[in-house]
Amino acid sequence: MTSDATLDFDRRQRIGLDEAIFCQGKTPEQISAIVEAVQAKLGKVLLTRLDAEAFAALPETLRAAIDYDPLSRTGIVGQCRPAAGPARVAVVTAGTSDLPMSREAVRSLAFYGEAGQEITDIGAAGLWRLMERLDELREFPVTIVAAGMDGALFTVLGGMVPGAVIALPTSTGYGVSRGGETALSAALVSCAPGITVVNIDNGYGAACAALRILRSLRSSKSSP
Repeated sequence: MTSDATLDFDRRQRIGLDEAIFCQGKTPEQISAIVEAVQAKLGKVLLTRLDAEAFAALPETLRAAIDYDPLSRTGIVGQCRPAAGPARVAVVTAGTSDLPMSREAVRSLAFYGEAGQEITDIGAAGLWRLMERLDELREFPVTIVAAGMDGALFTVLGGMVPGAVIALPTSTGYGVSRGGETALSAALVSCAPGITVVNIDNGYGAACAALRILRSLRSSKSSP
């Protein structure tokens, strides 16, 4: 194992979530050593921000073991638990350009055996698209909303669905969108009460928030 990393093998016992490997900025040698160590101990590992160039630089044997998705820049090593039932998390995008971030959320959910129902391109600029899916969306206990530009979809959905809404601001947009800062601010100042907000482009964090919420729902149902 490389001395560059100190791995947190007990994280699942503490919080119910394994440590994901954030690959951006790591060398192929560091990624390979970390994956080898985690796989030997836990049997599976989630890789985030693994771009295509970094993936191609990994040893062939390791590449063969990774279920890699270039759109979301995620990799999964090891067998994931199949979803136990229908999707309980809707993963919504305002536009197609938000798919890399929403897909990161979907893949992170899948790593934990939780299905994410993708509902794409229903941004507030074409409100009829959202209205056509609204009855469906109201059935989900958790909705992750990926949106850039003005981030209007966070408030619109936050005012229309009863379940938990997790705002995932994306860096999609022109000029004063400022790499997602405008969407992040829109989420934080939303007048729709109770919206949870994660950082810009953090699909993994949105998925983890959804998993924590779902776990709380299970705990409350099992309580006397």
